[in-house]
Amino acid sequence: MAPDKKGKGGAGRAQIAGKAERIAAPIAEKHGMRIYDVEYEKQDEDYALCIYIDKDGGVTINDCEAVSREISDRLDEEDFIQDAYTLIVSSPGLGRKLTKDRHLSASIGEAVEVKGYKDLAGKGVKEVEGILLSFDEETVTLDTGTFLRKDIATIRLQIDF
Repeated sequence: MAPDKKGKGGAGRAQIAGKAERIAAPIAEKHGMRIYDVEYEKQDEDYALCIYIDKDGGVTINDCEAVSREISDRLDEEDFIQDAYTLIVSSPGLGRKLTKDRHLSASIGEAVEVKGYKDLAGKGVKEVEGILLSFDEETVTLDTGTFLRKDIATIRLQIDF
């Protein structure tokens, strides 16, 4: 993963995302949902705090709206983000990124797309598709090969139409 960048307010993006997740998790749980992931990132000239929520059976726009209102109010109370930002509460979508070990665990046996920072495993390619078989601290194994996690930019579920 890329090194943590700092917003102009000085706090690291990962630290901001972590604190936002700790605030958002009980709110999501109250509404029968769970936090899938939280990202604080620069988008063009502005920052976005993206909170991805999930629940069995899928997330509706009404779910996003209800959770968003409460999270927004709580973030305003806490006031720990120095940068101007946009709050986005959304479903992680069908082609969701697998950024945490819990995401990988839940996706064993699923078709995934892996994109690398550079050549993946000396195969002359930066993108590989396959069935996720296993992973550990250093590697991710698909039915098409084993790849070093440090070389992987993103892993996401493959969308079949």
